[in-house]
Amino acid sequence: MTTPETPPFGTADASFQAAGGTAGIERLVDDFYHAMNQLPQAAGIRAMYPEDLTLPREKLAAFLSGWLGGPRHYAQKFGPISIPQFHTRWEVGDAERDAWLDCMAYAIARQPYSAEFAEYLLRQLRVPAQRILQAQPAHGCPGTRQ
Repeated sequence: MTTPETPPFGTADASFQAAGGTAGIERLVDDFYHAMNQLPQAAGIRAMYPEDLTLPREKLAAFLSGWLGGPRHYAQKFGPISIPQFHTRWEVGDAERDAWLDCMAYAIARQPYSAEFAEYLLRQLRVPAQRILQAQPAHGCPGTRQ
């Protein structure tokens, strides 16, 4: 819950601060990739990544920093990004979206976040996950599978 001294999530750097700043985001990303390596439903998305997750970890942490209102490390180091466009290199359907969100839910549950922020963050992450899925057919990718 927010107080008069605490801006609501999504305002300025409130979400970045609620996530624990850079160190908190790095813990979240570590737990996310741990989940990707452990959860059976994540095997398909794990196969999309290189064996060495050093660069993907760095990129996800850098992206989340700016996305949550903190320093824009991704743009500074890697340049601009369109999340849906970036992900058209892979075939992403409902199962892949759901597995990614399962990994993120696993990681979020392991953080010392308030219940309000944990729920907010997972709800917000569903937006780009869905946009990635929607962008697939527009770029000639198969998109959702039955």
